[in-house]
Amino acid sequence: MAGPEHTETAARRSVAVLDPSLTRRLDAIGTGAYVVDEEGHILAANTRALDALARSTEDLLGHDAHDLLHRDAHGQPLPRTRCGMRQAFHAGRTAQADEAYFARGDGSLLPISWLITPYDIGDDGAGTLVLFHTVEHAPETGPPPEPTGRPLPELERLALLADATTRLTSTLDVDEALERLVSLVLPRLADWVIVDLITEHDEVWRTEVVHADGGTLERRDDLQGPMPPVPEVSQMPLSRALRGVASTVAGPGTYQREPDSGIAVEQRRLFDITGMHSAAIAPIRSTRAVLGALTLGRAEDPVPFTPADLPLVEDIARRAGLALDNARLYQRQRKVAETMQNHLLPQMPGVPGLQMTVRYLPAPDASQVGGDWYDAFPMSDGSTALAVGDVVGHDLEAAAGMAQVRNMLRAYAWSQHEPPSRIVTRLDEALQHITDVDMATMIFARIDAADGDGRWQLSWTNAGHPPPLLISRDGLARYLTDGHGILLGAGAGTPRPDATTLLPPGSTLVLYTDGLIEAPGRSLDEGLNRLRRHAAALAHRPLSSFTDHLLRRVRPADNEDDVALLALRTPAPTASVAGR
Repeated sequence: MAGPEHTETAARRSVAVLDPSLTRRLDAIGTGAYVVDEEGHILAANTRALDALARSTEDLLGHDAHDLLHRDAHGQPLPRTRCGMRQAFHAGRTAQADEAYFARGDGSLLPISWLITPYDIGDDGAGTLVLFHTVEHAPETGPPPEPTGRPLPELERLALLADATTRLTSTLDVDEALERLVSLVLPRLADWVIVDLITEHDEVWRTEVVHADGGTLERRDDLQGPMPPVPEVSQMPLSRALRGVASTVAGPGTYQREPDSGIAVEQRRLFDITGMHSAAIAPIRSTRAVLGALTLGRAEDPVPFTPADLPLVEDIARRAGLALDNARLYQRQRKVAETMQNHLLPQMPGVPGLQMTVRYLPAPDASQVGGDWYDAFPMSDGSTALAVGDVVGHDLEAAAGMAQVRNMLRAYAWSQHEPPSRIVTRLDEALQHITDVDMATMIFARIDAADGDGRWQLSWTNAGHPPPLLISRDGLARYLTDGHGILLGAGAGTPRPDATTLLPPGSTLVLYTDGLIEAPGRSLDEGLNRLRRHAAALAHRPLSSFTDHLLRRVRPADNEDDVALLALRTPAPTASVAGR
């Protein structure tokens, strides 16, 4: 009977094999391929592997690859101690062999050559990619051949491209994509890598110049920066690549002739400083445009690039182009959404005697802007309204809903001389009829000068929102937990409570959204305690400094939500009041 640990492992594997993207990536590889998990169980296999092994998907998935497939030359099970693939698997390194045998589903023996390499399988952990070719005859044994200038063996080339696809397409950050590109090719293919990118203003920027010095990568900032414009008719290799014309193998002699452009001058300087004797230059393209050029250079490696190397460099550059284009589109979407959000958020009014500051921080995820908001505005009776809220959702629809809620709240608050609870009740009743907002949380308050000694009165109602935090000038912090009711959209007509308190002179009031205190793996109480402790410690700082430091200290590093914050400070006591 399987124990709990075995059952958990099997369940984890069953989830992994249901990931269709893993199978699609394997089907793009031009040879038999399968992926195993950390224990050597098969997670996915491509169609070529199924055909070559004469097995169905069900015959492979979840099985130990060694026990199921590995055989010796006589068709007998291969002891694990004699299996080179198994040893490399446990060492977590890339390895290959020209002679091995797999057992086919029909009982026959399949002679193969194989290559394995570590492979990222996402949230399911580290995996290993196995690539294999069917061979007609096992090669003769003998000493390994000396390295030559020929292209990479087919299996190693396919493994590199599979690695490139996985690593480059799993990020939507331009800088991260470039770092992954550099680590992919250095020092495996070259000892220098240069990336020239075309900006949105059609300028060329030498973005990456990195040298592989032994096991370390050295970034040459002195060789990076703006480049001259791309000539329209130049036949020099980099100029042609930046126009998307062709890939080329180049050397120092290519640029020793009379330069035809400023780019040619910069290329001559690059070869002189780096000492490269050979380079392969390929366009970086997306499906829509040429984004730049990738240059792989060799200085310490004595083997020059040849035209036979260009298809591999082009394949890597093509994958880099798709990744960079997706990242740019994603960041452009983020900029548009952030701009929309910032224009929707209001400017704060000046209130004599009160200091007020606000902050809005978008979520780290580029598309995750939306429902968090703040507001402050004068009321028709001379008081000042304060509000912080969060419309459920994280997209442009939530941002539009936020604008609807805020504008309706302003209209009700200005026209209806009623307590905060009644105004929010009216808003809740209207939401379901004239907006697309399903649910939202909110604190709505009004603040008035209470007397002549610097005290201000706060009246508020809380619709399912985290409680306001009040910090005295002496660092005593407490949450205002009164006035708490259900969130908007959860039951219109339910009575809502009001609460009132006096704000002491020199005190600070903080209204915020849940992105400031919530994080995966942390309880709400932990987040509230963290906010209270840091706010108390920062109470002596000027309000703007208080707000900035509070956000830096309290906002969780793994926060996945946006944050809106409104901080208000009452006047410090005058000398006559303080001396009473």
